[in-house]
Amino acid sequence: MANTAQATKRARQAEMSRQLNTSQRSNMRTQIKKVIAAIKSGDRDSAIKAYAAAVPVIDSAAGKGLIHANKAARHKSRLNQHIRAL
Repeated sequence: MANTAQATKRARQAEMSRQLNTSQRSNMRTQIKKVIAAIKSGDRDSAIKAYAAAVPVIDSAAGKGLIHANKAARHKSRLNQHIRAL
């Protein structure tokens, strides 16, 4: 338990950050899953649209430090590779 006013505030801030991070991470994963589902269905047009929607979300997560920049690049590269293979 926090013993000082600043410790109480930091605990409150940490909880808010945790909730925001969880929400953003979940959104990113959902967008990636939508691209994968479109790829598995074999529909190239919907896969391209889903990929175009997922890229800004992935980049945003990397920019905020939610995931490493290399992980973001890896996700985008692999998804794009699968789309090109369709």
